[in-house]
Amino acid sequence: MVRARLRCSIGLRGVDDVTLLRAVLTKTAEVVDAVPAGVWDRPTPCPDFDVRALLGHIVGWSEVFATAAAGEVPDHDPNAAVAGPDTPSRFRAAAERMVTGWETLGVDRTVMLGPDREIPGSMLVTMTATEYLTHGWDLATGAGLPVPYSNDEAEETLRRAQKTLRPEFRGAGKAFGEIVVVPDDAPAIDRFIGFVGRRP
Repeated sequence: MVRARLRCSIGLRGVDDVTLLRAVLTKTAEVVDAVPAGVWDRPTPCPDFDVRALLGHIVGWSEVFATAAAGEVPDHDPNAAVAGPDTPSRFRAAAERMVTGWETLGVDRTVMLGPDREIPGSMLVTMTATEYLTHGWDLATGAGLPVPYSNDEAEETLRRAQKTLRPEFRGAGKAFGEIVVVPDDAPAIDRFIGFVGRRP
């Protein structure tokens, strides 16, 4: 069962890439599962995305990341994905394929995000964990659901994102906003969200 295979334990400091990614994808899948259709038109903290659009974005990119993890070259437009009744099952299938791809083929390799975009596997794993912790928080917040990520999951993803998220990825029209200052003693999820440019 996908849910059981994605499940993992807490205590993530210094864990391997796949363990962290599995944890984040599991929690994000739970949020996607829980979104009721009646809230799809609500805004989210992600600029320009309401709940419906964010669900499409989440599933579209998950299928691209899954294809790359499986050692193949994605050839479809992730931005064309539209949310629908099959969104939870599509996301879980992509999450399972991602985890299986990284477990089977390893992280120490380069992968293709498109015909002309090759990146290190470990970088894509960190990008994916950052993407789905951020958008899982966005989705839960917009849909009025509990944010499910543990302190360990947020702390470890933050630690890795701090090493890889470069300034050129921030600002107007970019994937991430400028850093929002959050107290050092704030919960890990708040510090992570501030780091990726959201206001906790």
